[in-house]
Amino acid sequence: MLSYQRLKHHPRVLRTFTGLDQTEFEKLLPHFAMAYHAYVYDQHVTKKSRKRRYGGGRKPRLAVMEDKLLFILFYFKVYPLQEVMAFLFDTSQGRVNEWIHQLSTVLKMALGKAQMLPERDPKNLAQTLALCVSVDFIIDGTERRTQRPTDSTEQQEKYSGKKKAHTLKNNLIIDLEERLVRYRSRTFAGRIHDKRICDEEGYTFPPGCVLFKDTGFQGFEPEHVCTYQPKKKPRGQELSPSDKAENQMIASIRILVEHVIAGVKRCRIVHDVFRNTKAQFDDLVMEIACGLHNFRATLRYAICE
Repeated sequence: MLSYQRLKHHPRVLRTFTGLDQTEFEKLLPHFAMAYHAYVYDQHVTKKSRKRRYGGGRKPRLAVMEDKLLFILFYFKVYPLQEVMAFLFDTSQGRVNEWIHQLSTVLKMALGKAQMLPERDPKNLAQTLALCVSVDFIIDGTERRTQRPTDSTEQQEKYSGKKKAHTLKNNLIIDLEERLVRYRSRTFAGRIHDKRICDEEGYTFPPGCVLFKDTGFQGFEPEHVCTYQPKKKPRGQELSPSDKAENQMIASIRILVEHVIAGVKRCRIVHDVFRNTKAQFDDLVMEIACGLHNFRATLRYAICE
């Protein structure tokens, strides 16, 4: 059976399987343990319908907290089939499915306790960004592929002409200084345009901040915000040298958002074709992936300083 006690002696394998090194894993573990105990107490201990005291019956396969955290991080990072997970953790596919959904909730709670989750409510966006050290932000949309829906209407809604596939989409707002995901929109169907997401959610920014965006946000001009967007080449004409230089400057800054998105998509669950079908789980996994990126980046940024 795969266990943390085995993997901690193989640092490269641990990082490959979880996306975290041993120090990061052990810093996340106390938050995960607190979240797990809170989840168990809320979902199991306090239920009046229990016929026996919590803790009775067979002992769990994931007996120690380290293995519970390893299980869910391994699933997010590698995204194997549930049958593969069942083989590696010496259990059944049905039990794996149950653990995935329970421990995903616990992992989100843990990242929330560590204050690593991005803001989700557009009404709180300006307040959240005002607390950042930097006043420079980047907004960008990111898509991830999902399985082709069986319903024809849903097929049309999720089909992205840009990706030529059925996708899910989120807008992210990145802190340019610390390279953290400060805000993540709710999950939309791939057909929805980036700017339309902005319009539907109604983003507001603190006065005086700077926002870098691409042409997918053409026409999005928040009040009291200085925005930078690459200029398009006029039909039949060429850009002036000054416009080309400005575009290069914007591109050199906006590449940072691609690095952050790549950090988020180190979790294969938001990189590969999404296979899970439980309602709202597609939204939950993106939130957790952003939180894991923020957790890694915060620790490594602190080490560099």
